[in-house]
Amino acid sequence: MSIGGRLVNYRAVLACAALALVGPALAHHSFAMFDSDNQIRLQGEVTEFIWQNPHVYIHLKAPDAKGKVREWTIEGANPGILNRIGWKFNMIKKGDPITVVVAPLRTGEPGALLKQVKLADGRKFGNGGPAGPANIPID
Repeated sequence: MSIGGRLVNYRAVLACAALALVGPALAHHSFAMFDSDNQIRLQGEVTEFIWQNPHVYIHLKAPDAKGKVREWTIEGANPGILNRIGWKFNMIKKGDPITVVVAPLRTGEPGALLKQVKLADGRKFGNGGPAGPANIPID
């Protein structure tokens, strides 16, 4: 078919459209950087709570296994997933004391994938199905 004097190959147009839609899905990372087999529990104070796409983040000041207080960056699912399982954008605030079960980074840096959070009022929330469950108790 000709449009504006140019031949249009519908298969090429459809292939480009399909690749444009698949690109964002392929760009998403896996959870391989986190050690889900060796989850840890952290108790600390929230220094920042970021509710935005593509992931929610909790910045937590908490001691590591050796007792050294570190600033942890904890990655959660996206707001849509968390909202569907009961989370709210304002449920965690700077200064809140919380307990989390996380899968730490394999590098040993203070970063982790959230598995479960326990708020100061005792409510507990998971991180949605794709992240998997906590394998240690949060209490």
